Amino acid sequence: MAELKDSYLTIAEPAEAIYKERSSKFLTYAYPVESEEEIKELLDALRKEYYDATHHCYAYRLGPQGETYRANDDGEPSGTAGKPILGQLLSANLTNCLVVVVRYFGGTKLGVSGLIQAYKESTADVIAVSKIIEKTVDCIIKINFDYISMNGVMRVIKEMNPRIDEQVFDNLCSMTLRIRESEAEQLKAKLLKVEYLTIEE
Repeated sequence: MAELKDSYLTIAEPAEAIYKERSSKFLTYAYPVESEEEIKELLDALRKEYYDATHHCYAYRLGPQGETYRANDDGEPSGTAGKPILGQLLSANLTNCLVVVVRYFGGTKLGVSGLIQAYKESTADVIAVSKIIEKTVDCIIKINFDYISMNGVMRVIKEMNPRIDEQVFDNLCSMTLRIRESEAEQLKAKLLKVEYLTIEE
């Protein structure tokens, strides 16, 4: 299902997990996110809450194809934290998702491979307890039509089943419809067959 260009996998709600390795503690948080502003707010909140932690490492992917992404080691040796976190997001095919691993150093160094493994496992653990959902990339179509065209419009809506975001019924009616990208052209074509109807560009 995830091959479709107009759908993607993300998580339904925030999740958390705890991982311990040789007296170091890794608190892992996963969040569904829509924007870099939202990510910044979540990171700031975690840094405030765990101000005494050694590191706040994170990675995120944004956009239906995960086209915007970032990995941050926050002072851990380069490539040992952010990259393994991002790697887990990629292997679970998740986007619009932020994972932050808050590390409390326990006094024993884990070494490069130990760190990579710890950040990888921490992220795998939080993904395992997350509720993964599929979302569609939607197109929004605004239509205006005469009241006498109502039956024709409703017939198309019943057949194609778009979501109705808003509607105004008066002498001149308008509707805002939402449908997954792959079905948008078909919906437009059917609507345009209805008399006295225009699609707003």
